[in-house]
Amino acid sequence: MTHMDGSSTMGSGETVIACVRCSKLARLQCPKCLELKLPRANASFCSQECFKASWSSHKLVHAGVKSEALRSDSPEGQISEALSRGWLYCLKKGQVRSSQLPFFDWTGSLRPYPISARRVVPDHISRPDWASDGIPKVEPNSDLQTRVEIKSGEQIERMRETCRVARQILDAAARAIGPGVTTDEVDEVVHEATVAAGGYPSPLNYHFFPKSCCTSVNEVICHGIPDARRLEDGDIVNVDVTVYLNGCHGDLNETFFVGKVDDFSQQLVQCTYECLEKAIASVKPGMRYREVGEVISRHASLSGFSVVSET
Repeated sequence: MTHMDGSSTMGSGETVIACVRCSKLARLQCPKCLELKLPRANASFCSQECFKASWSSHKLVHAGVKSEALRSDSPEGQISEALSRGWLYCLKKGQVRSSQLPFFDWTGSLRPYPISARRVVPDHISRPDWASDGIPKVEPNSDLQTRVEIKSGEQIERMRETCRVARQILDAAARAIGPGVTTDEVDEVVHEATVAAGGYPSPLNYHFFPKSCCTSVNEVICHGIPDARRLEDGDIVNVDVTVYLNGCHGDLNETFFVGKVDDFSQQLVQCTYECLEKAIASVKPGMRYREVGEVISRHASLSGFSVVSET
């Protein structure tokens, strides 16, 4: 039987917890997590080696657990607190910072909050060509814009390894999500875990994007910028992680529930997941890319939803 905290019960009644890092049987628990009374499933490791290897990203989960007395409850208080720390709003597609809220014809209740300074990547880590100045050089002029490359076995293996690392990083982000946690704290987890794995967070400075992952909350379609807003009970948040490692990019995302989510949001996320599964199942040699989109659009429409069309 699987429990809500991620543990399982064997027939003998013994509770089984998987290691956060490698999914083997866990025998140790993080002492700080025990002190903070965090869920066991997010604090268990099979060995000291796995615990030490995960520490750089795992310790950031502790930072999300702060006394409510030290954190402002209102949006105004959260914004004031961020501005007092020198955080600023992001304007002009990442190229300008300001202490003033940018003007936009908002369609929902969500608003941007100030963002923290750009995070640092150690010099020894290989990085894509936009890392220093925000401008991709190879990509716009590549012939891969007009043709599909047939990957070699060696390329596919490197891609698999990079994607495995990216999946682990996304899992680390998922463990940090909860009411009261800022999306900037989620970004910190992603950044530190990526660097610890020897990778570069691909979104960072791509066309001047200021953060290491995308966090899209509620009505934000995609590419949301992590900021000082604290996640609230009932939010949904999509975390989009891309890692540059082994000379290739591993890109994946997932949408998470924050606390108790209403039925409509649950149905939306469920439909989106079904669209993904149906699209993957349809892929085969000779299939056109547009047919994958048609599979997704058809299922969304039949479920009472629609897809976002770029115009």
